[in-house]
Formats: sequence, structure tokens, C-alpha cells
Amino acid sequence: MRLKAICLGLSLAFASSAACFAADDVKPQIIDLWPGNPPGEDGSIPKEEKQTRDKNNEGPIRSLTNVTKPTLSVYKADKSNDTGVTIVVCPGGGYNNLAWDHEGEQVARWLNSVGINAAILKYRVPRRASHPNQPPPQALMDVQRAFSLVRSKAADWGLDPKRIGILGFSAGGHLGAWASTNFDKRAYETIDDVDKVECRPDFAILIYPGGVIKRGGNGELAPEIHVSADTPPTFFVHANDDNPESSIYLFLAYKKAKVPVEMHIYNSGGHGFGLRPTGKPAATWPKRAEEWLKDRGILKPSAK
Repeated sequence: MRLKAICLGLSLAFASSAACFAADDVKPQIIDLWPGNPPGEDGSIPKEEKQTRDKNNEGPIRSLTNVTKPTLSVYKADKSNDTGVTIVVCPGGGYNNLAWDHEGEQVARWLNSVGINAAILKYRVPRRASHPNQPPPQALMDVQRAFSLVRSKAADWGLDPKRIGILGFSAGGHLGAWASTNFDKRAYETIDDVDKVECRPDFAILIYPGGVIKRGGNGELAPEIHVSADTPPTFFVHANDDNPESSIYLFLAYKKAKVPVEMHIYNSGGHGFGLRPTGKPAATWPKRAEEWLKDRGILKPSAK
């Protein structure tokens, strides 16, 4: 049974709905990001593996690591509620792994439930030996390619090419800010016609982004984050018992550049809550994000 048949019409709190999303068995279409070996690889990463661990007795956390073959897992919204909006989802994991469940697959199913198409980006992790203490350039290559690829498929997939955004968590939030402020120059040499298609996100949702400010730098942005008036509208979420300074200083930089921004800082929630039904107010962020998308005029039915 499709997700909408289970979830629509239920007047439940979001925490209950999150369990419904996680139980859905809809299979995505998986697409290779690159036509052959991706750029920037050095052959030093071992075989891809899945990992499972328990976090504070909240249940298993499933993740992926040693990613050398980037893909997009495409979850199309049901035709009955498809708005034409698409979001590239970037799970977190400190650029060491990808939190594939609560910051990936569950998120895609929630997006589908509100009529948004989702494409989970399996970007390359961990950091390569050539950049051990820096954001990995391979991840930026992957997200830029992902936007061009999704936008190039807009007509075939029935998407609105002008309503394609990014949703990133933690390191994926950094990647979302990186992509949002570096779309004017490719991080790799053009490979094919896909790379001639624009890679700018039309909007961004950044959930507890990390690494966007310098350590001990009094709020100075990381050197790879280049905020300008062309940076897309952005929605921030953070918890006060995490490190909200990352979002706060980035928010202020966006505001100074006159980029439309909205931020929600919750009193508690910690880091990495993703879409888990924690029972805390921070778990309501998806509803706030949905409201923001509607207020921006992004979440509306496509013209048929």
C-alpha cells in the first residue's frame, strides 16, 4: 500500500506520522550520478559498507560509508498530490558516513506525503587522504552533478525545473550551504551535456548544519562558503543544546546579503534528531518547513 493511502486523512501528531513514513515499503529508482568513474577519485577507499548502531537507546541508526559510486535514490510523489517540487536530500554523518535512514529514506517518504519528489544523494564519503581536514571536494562535485542531472530530467519526470531545492542535515547541511553559495563555478571539468544544465538550488533547508563557520573564528564563515545576493532562500533549524552558532552566523550573513531567510532554534533536541519522533518540539520542524515552503509560494500544485 502506498504511503498516502496509509497516512492521508489521519489527524495524528507528526511524531506518529514519522513512524508511518519509516514503515513504508515504496522502492526508489536508483540512478548512477556519473557516466563511468566519477572525477576526483584516487582509488584509496575500500568497499562500500552498511553500518548499524544504537544511539542513546533511541533505536538503530543505519548508515553507509566508503561511498565511491555516488547515486540518486529517486522517490516520486504520487500523481494524486504531486506538486512538481523536488528536493535533493543530503544525509549527514560528518563527511565520514551517511545517516541513510532518519536523514534520508524517512525524509524522502515525508516529502512524498506532502507532494514533494525526493532524490536522496549518496555522495562520496569519507574524506579522501588528499583532503583529510577539509570538506571533501568530491561531495561538492556530486551535489553539483545531482542538481544538473535532476534538472535535466525535469520534462521526463514531470518536475518543475524552477522548484528544485536542497535539504541537508549536519555535514549534509554544510554541503547544502556549499552548493547554495558555489553554483557559479563547477568543482570539476564538464563531462557531458548534463553539466551544461544549471546546478543552483532554487531554495535550501538546512538542518543543524555544521562546519559553516571557522573554529574559534568569532563567527567568521568557512572559506568555502561564499554568500551573495544570489544565494537561494533558506530555512534553518537548530537546537540550542547543540551548536546553534553555525546557523546563527550563517543566517546573519544571508540576511546581510538580503537573502530571504527563516530560522527556528529549539530549546532542546541535541544533534542528529533528523526525522526521529523524539517527542520534543524540535521534532515538529517538518511542519514548520512545509509552512515556509507554502509561504514562499514554492509548495503549490504544478500547472497541468
